[in-house]
Formats: sequence, structure tokens, C-alpha cells
Amino acid sequence: MAQDLMRFSVAMPESLLVRFDALVARRGLAKNRSEVIRDLVRDALIDEECSMPGEEVMGTLTIVFNHHTGDVRDKLDGIQHEFFEQIVSSMHVHLDAETCMEVIILRGESGLIQTISNIILGTKGVTHGHLTMTSTGHGIYDNQPTPGTDAVNAARAYAHDHPRTHGHSHTH
Repeated sequence: MAQDLMRFSVAMPESLLVRFDALVARRGLAKNRSEVIRDLVRDALIDEECSMPGEEVMGTLTIVFNHHTGDVRDKLDGIQHEFFEQIVSSMHVHLDAETCMEVIILRGESGLIQTISNIILGTKGVTHGHLTMTSTGHGIYDNQPTPGTDAVNAARAYAHDHPRTHGHSHTH
């Protein structure tokens, strides 16, 4: 059956094929129609996985805010401390004298990641933001264990139980 799927052909209107070929060309010399179709299938599977409640996902939340608005910096820090188990890292950039951008990397259950992002995006002073979620890679790519299998469960247990030390302490 997998062999049959690898040899499928798709009929499409010529105008759509011309636009698709332009997409293939923009993706670079190493890409061809088959590669781009595989990329699109993976993207669709990842989008589906990220929309399913209970799935472990990675997220990047990019926000822009005016650091002079009330106590926005304190509120954002408080939220990040409250959800420190889901917030892997963040990077803060000064855009100008008043405006900052922050990229926050999150990992956890899809619904919780969406909730944390909504809390941050709803914070007074945050003027713009966008969450992008992606798969942790379990089960999406060839030769990867499928979620719910013993290999994935063992990997998740290790990741959650493994101490995250980095050689220095933090003072608050």
C-alpha cells in the first residue's frame, strides 16, 4: 500500500500547477515537486497534531509591547514565572526607546500553550503578538515513534524527570 501511495499522480488545473511550480522554484534548487508535496503533507499533519487537545507541542510566541505602559514588564515576568515549566526560553529585544519585542519559546500540552499565549497577548501594553505551534517531532517523520508508543512514553518520562541544571543559580 505504501508503495502505491508513493506513485500517485494528481490532476490539477494548469493555472494551479503554474503557481505550484513557482512555489517549488522559491523553495530552492534542492526542492522539486515531490519534495514540496512531502513538505505540505508534513505541514498539514503537524497543524492537525497541534490542534488536537492533549498533544505535546512546541510554540514560539512573538510579542511587541510598549515597556512604558503601566507595569507591563512586571506582569509579563510574573506570567513567565507562573508558567516556568512550560516556558523554555525567551529573548528580549529593544526596538526603539519605548517598544520591545520578546520571543518566548514554550513546550507543553497544546491547550495549555494556547492558554498561556492568550494570557500574555491579553496583557495590557502588549500591542501585537502571534503564536506559532509545531510538533515535537514524535510520529511525524519517517522512522520516528508514534505518540503513545513505549519509545515516546519513555522519552517523555526522561524529558520530564531529567533535571535541568545549567551550572549557575538565579537571584530574584
